[in-house]
Amino acid sequence: MKIIVVGGGGTIGKRLVPALRSHGHDVVVAGRTSGDLHVDLLSHTSIEAMYREAGAVDSVVSVAAHGLLDEFAALTADALHENTRAKFFGQADLVLTGQHHCADGASFTLTSGIFADQAWPHVTGGGVISGALHSFTLSAAIELPRDMRINVVSPTMVGDSTEAFSPRFPGMRPVPMDELVTHYLNCVEGTDTGRIIRAYG
Repeated sequence: MKIIVVGGGGTIGKRLVPALRSHGHDVVVAGRTSGDLHVDLLSHTSIEAMYREAGAVDSVVSVAAHGLLDEFAALTADALHENTRAKFFGQADLVLTGQHHCADGASFTLTSGIFADQAWPHVTGGGVISGALHSFTLSAAIELPRDMRINVVSPTMVGDSTEAFSPRFPGMRPVPMDELVTHYLNCVEGTDTGRIIRAYG
């Protein structure tokens, strides 16, 4: 399959891209400043251009963009909206635009996070974004055309980021990278749609 991995140069992408290639897939890495193609998830024009340049693809995996930490007492509606632009609206646009460019039967795999289900201080934006991605995936799964599929992987703290993030989320159990990569592979190579894969370690 020809697969676009958006954010393929990041923590998850660095493990996922080689795994996909080892399974014989033709992988195109897209990123804001690096990769085979450039794409800015804040820009619909950029997303459209990425698809035109890539041509018809069989799968799109998004492991890019993260919700920012916030302080609830100081959080404003404008700040919450800004936080959702890339992580939610950008990923949603990959699907909304991609349905018109990707091959018949193509799949989309998005990335959300544990804060959709588990409240934690300083991540109101992350919880809102992830919850919205779950709802979007459920709706898109029943309306995508041409036998297209969509799933979302919802990780906890990922194994390769433990050193950087464990001080911010003490006591949170990480998901091993091999396990996480397997979830993405199953979404790409399987037949499921409308699934929320809770990779909570």
